Formats: sequence, C-alpha cells, structure tokens
Amino acid sequence: MSTSHTDRMSSQEKRTGISLAAVFALRMLGLFLILPVFSIYAKELPSGNDMALVGIALGAYGLTQACLQIAFGAASDRFGRKPVIVFGLLLFVAGSFVAAAANDIYGIIAGRVLQGAGAISAAVTALAADLTREQHLTKVMAMIGSSIGLVFAISMVGAPLLYVLVGMPGIFVLTGILALLAVVVVLRVVPTAPKVPRQPVWQSFVEVLTNRQLLRLNFGVFALHMMLTAMWVLLPVKLISTGGLPVAEHWKVYLPALLVSFIIMVPAIILAERFARMKLIFNAAIVLLLAVQMGFGLLAGGLYGLAFWLMLFFVAFNILEATQPSLISRIAPPHAKGAALGVYNTTQSVGLFLGGLIGGILAKYAGAGAVWGAGAVLSFVWLLLGLTMSMPPPRTRPAPVPA
Repeated sequence: MSTSHTDRMSSQEKRTGISLAAVFALRMLGLFLILPVFSIYAKELPSGNDMALVGIALGAYGLTQACLQIAFGAASDRFGRKPVIVFGLLLFVAGSFVAAAANDIYGIIAGRVLQGAGAISAAVTALAADLTREQHLTKVMAMIGSSIGLVFAISMVGAPLLYVLVGMPGIFVLTGILALLAVVVVLRVVPTAPKVPRQPVWQSFVEVLTNRQLLRLNFGVFALHMMLTAMWVLLPVKLISTGGLPVAEHWKVYLPALLVSFIIMVPAIILAERFARMKLIFNAAIVLLLAVQMGFGLLAGGLYGLAFWLMLFFVAFNILEATQPSLISRIAPPHAKGAALGVYNTTQSVGLFLGGLIGGILAKYAGAGAVWGAGAVLSFVWLLLGLTMSMPPPRTRPAPVPA
C-alpha cells in the first residue's frame, strides 16, 4: 500500500502549525520589541537609572513564567488547551496595558510580572502535539520555533523606529493589541483538539518527574537557554569593541545569521524525521553547540568571526528548539503532555533567568572566557546525557479529520 498520503502533512496539521506559530509570533513580537529600547526609555523614569531595577523589569517576565508554566500546563490537561491559552493571553494583555500606563519603573515591573503570568507556552505546545501526528510533530515545532526567530529578527530592526514613532508606552499598547489578535487566532483559526482522558494532576507530575528521558530533555532546555542569555551578556559589547559595529547596525549581523541558520536547519529536520535519524541530528546539534562555545572563547576574532559563530549557534539552537518539545510530547503519556511541557518550559525559563545572572557575574569577576568555558562544560554534560538517551519509537495514528 502506498504511504505517500500518510507521509504528507494533512490540511489540519498545516493549519495547526501555521496558526499556533502565529499565536507565538504575535505574543513574542511584543516581548522582543521591548528589549532593544527599554533601557533607553528607563532613563526618563523615576529610579530608571538604577540598572538593578531595569534588570528586574526585563527579567520579571521570565521569573513569573518559571513559576506558572507548570500550573498552566497541568490546567490545560485538566480543563482543555484553548481555555487556558485564551486566559493566559488575556493576562498578558492586561500586563501590557498596565505597563503602558505606568509612570515609574515600579509600575512597569508590575506590568511585566502580569505579562509573565500568562504562561501559555506549555499549553500551546501540548495543543500542537494533540493535533499533529508523530511523524510531523517536529515540523510543526520547527514552524513555531522559526516564527519566534523571525519575529526576533524583525524586532531588532523595527524596535528603534517604533520607539521614535510611538514611544515606549505605544510599544506596550502594541504588545497588548497583538496579544488580543492572538486570542482571535486561537478562537477562530486554531483547530479544536481531541479530548483525552484526564486524571489527578499530582499523578501526572509523578510520572513526569520520575521519567529519566524527560529529565534529560529538561536539563537540555535549561542548558540551552542558559547559554543563550549568557551569550547576549557578551555579544553586543563584543560587536562594538571587537567588531567595530555600532548598536544601531547590529541587526546586520543578527538577521543574516538567523536566515542562514533556518536554511541549514530545514534539511536537518527533514533528515531526522524522514530517515529516522533523530538521535544523530540531535547529538550533532549538541556537538555543534559545544564547538560554538569553544569557538567564541578561543577563535572568534573580528566581526566576521563573531558572525560565523553566531550563525552556527543559531543552527544548533533552532534544531534543538524544534526537536526537544517534539520529543517531550512523544515520550510523555497523552494525559500528562501539558504537565510534561509545563515542567519543560519552567526549566527553560529558569535557564533564561540564570543565564543572564550567572553570565553577568562570571563576565564581571572572571572574564568572558569563563562564560564561554561554562557554556562548553554545560554542552559536554548535555552531550553525555544525549548519547545515553533512548529515542522514542514512532507512533503513527490516522490523519486528523479536517475541522
């Protein structure tokens, strides 16, 4: 019997990938637009010259995300994906408008805390897993991951212009409007997930937290996002001091690196899925990540060297960012996917926060080499865990009936 039909993504799976990627993109664009310009705006506010408060305002989002990802993921197992996603997006909208109306740094911190309380990442990725067959799940996750990378690039280019046109309050209002648009996409465009059996939340967490394969993946996303934020502690300064590139032109490095990395990532994902080479591609990406840490620490010279290693970092990052949620959803029991992805996204948020904190401390007291060295150690430990990991067998199911 021909398998050509089942090897293709169904129309519903394509709709799932595109619509959930749009939800992530609309939400993340609002967050990324803030990053390149907030420290400039903060100087106009009372206490805005206190860099600790500026750092708290930027990091508060990640902290509340870390605290609530598990709760939102478990709630999506219990009450359904879409209601939880919509509720989280509305919290994000409320936080955006609170920040827009704030007259001081403390009001913006409160808004950022409320934005982070809409911790929907686990529920969205669980919904993607519910609506997608195993053999196409990594493609859908790649769509979501690629949308995040693209809006990051767009925000690096567009944020300074928007700041001139509408100011920081206007950008916060725009983030709220984009999140409201994401609510419309969830309700009107995203397909409805099939119902799965529910069971007590505590039992789901026992299964998740005692599964060694899931624990390996949780360490991986923690390490990956620690390295990501630690890199951004150093790289912008390096582009200025070593690369001779003004801040306003940093997008000229970021955008090509992201685009080239996507071109390389796509055939790697196809190879992993179509030819059952997931473990090979997964561990090769970790090896590449280890090489990047060593390259930044020992070999990166001028502007072109920094751009080269950044491009390779994004290749590894995008492959791992796409494959890990797919593996989580395949390993986790169907009734505990939300809980598993909640734990996964919590460790991701903790990694983001600690990467900036520890990266900054290491850079200040031990130099940039210590930051890259710590990243290399994390990569090596992760590689050992990856080499001993058992990849789940493919579990095909019939193509979803179009909604």
